[in-house]
Amino acid sequence: MTYKLDPLPYDSAALEPHIDKETMEIHHGKHHQGYVNNLNKALEENADAASKSLEDLMANISKYNTAIRNNGGGHYNHRLFWNILTDKSTSPSADLQKAIDEKFGGMDGLKEKLSQAGATRFGSGWAWLIVKDGALEVTSTPNQDNPLMDVAEVQGTPILGIDVWEHAYYLKYQNKRPDYLNAVWNVINWEEVSKNYDAAK
Repeated sequence: MTYKLDPLPYDSAALEPHIDKETMEIHHGKHHQGYVNNLNKALEENADAASKSLEDLMANISKYNTAIRNNGGGHYNHRLFWNILTDKSTSPSADLQKAIDEKFGGMDGLKEKLSQAGATRFGSGWAWLIVKDGALEVTSTPNQDNPLMDVAEVQGTPILGIDVWEHAYYLKYQNKRPDYLNAVWNVINWEEVSKNYDAAK
């Protein structure tokens, strides 16, 4: 299986001022493209891994080498990330909003919990909203790991992921990761997150 980098579902400047055009171009066109290229290269050397879907690779990542783990995770994570961002005003579905209310006491509670997960992730990584055993949960992972992986501390199906690698925010926010985490809420595509939630339940 050969993977390719899909175009962004919006213009690279669409998320300004919250995420700047230059960051989006470098993040998508350089970093994500690099993960795709390196994943394809790693799969050339592993016929078993090359026959699996990306989701199957993640679920059995402990069987594969570091190159597949890092680059496969990088491709999966970023593919989800671009799709849960938008320049349009969106709202969670009634079902997702109910689940957020029940688990976190409302949207503010979710934002606080997820932003805290991102702010306290040491070094590079991701903050996640996942579905685990039918319920919402917030977690974080290091590097390009994700909760689909069989090595994850907390396993589940990601429905929203926030990239907290420095390349996701450093040009605009420098070392102020909490400022980036606060700004990203303005561009979350709740329609897409709701679809992910429906699929994961």
